[in-house]
Amino acid sequence: MHGEYKVPGGKLVVVDLDVEDGVLSGVRVAGDFFLEPDEAILAINSALEGAPADTDAAGLAARIDAALPPGTTMYGLTSEGVGIAVRRALAHATDWTDYDWQLIHDGPQSPALHMALDEVITAEVAAGRRPPTLRVWEWGAPAVVIGSFQSLRNEVDPEGAERHGITVVRRVSGGGAMFIEPGNTITYSLSVPDALVQGLSFADSYAYLDDWVLGALADMGVKAWYQPLNDIATDAGKIAGAAQKRVVADEGAVLHHVTMAYDIDADKMLEVLRIGREKLSDKGTKSAKKRVDPLRRQTGLPREAVIERMIASFRGRYGLAEGRVTEEEMARARELAETKFSGSEWTARVP
Repeated sequence: MHGEYKVPGGKLVVVDLDVEDGVLSGVRVAGDFFLEPDEAILAINSALEGAPADTDAAGLAARIDAALPPGTTMYGLTSEGVGIAVRRALAHATDWTDYDWQLIHDGPQSPALHMALDEVITAEVAAGRRPPTLRVWEWGAPAVVIGSFQSLRNEVDPEGAERHGITVVRRVSGGGAMFIEPGNTITYSLSVPDALVQGLSFADSYAYLDDWVLGALADMGVKAWYQPLNDIATDAGKIAGAAQKRVVADEGAVLHHVTMAYDIDADKMLEVLRIGREKLSDKGTKSAKKRVDPLRRQTGLPREAVIERMIASFRGRYGLAEGRVTEEEMARARELAETKFSGSEWTARVP
């Protein structure tokens, strides 16, 4: 069995192993990490040898930590990262490069249609009718997107939303409310087979699916990192939030979408989002600009250039062919946008 895992912000860990009589056997750990002293790699292999095959990543990491020589130093490697690579080997997880990725980057669309496209495209990936897909959104109107389980009245000031012509929609994933203005926001979705995140905990899957964009940001001079559970942050503040939805039908799939602040009208946001005022108050912060630090300032690049560089970074890592929404997918998405995502029964399902 073969498993790979790139430690967030670190290096690639590769594990090859067998299972005999319910325990790990023939364990061989490798990768492009740095490790001192040399014999520490043998200690890691020995620590994993004979471990019960159902040991979780934390349990495997504890075995490694107990076996490491005194003074061991790891660079780009963690004991937990090795444990995760083992779990991915045991789960027969796939890797990014195992797939032919497809890009969808269409013109502006309504907020409700974007919600519907996420649902339809991810279902198609789960059914095996569509390859793993990166979809970059273009917004046709300003919006507030609330999480699947958020209270509509607690999150949104209806008078503020109406005053600023903002549409309120509810997405299928959990998480918090996002304030969207077309020229100030960068949003993308990853619709991936469940096999890609096998062996990862729910929290680890966020870091794993965010790793490519951290590399893209680094190439633009932005030092960013994954901040549990679902934020991408820099020294200057948060720049993005992620959310996920799991599809269990067919072969299974994961929807992982991220909204990034390219720029922000903080005063308008606070007139529309109620919860924003409480979050800022709790943190003793008077201005939302101190909590969210836009990419426009950090990169000095036009929004379109940031998107182009993100796409180019993904393509350079994993390959990315130009794609499109099929006629059948669009028909289903339009129906869902009208019957589900534009209606109060869904949007106000948590009043």
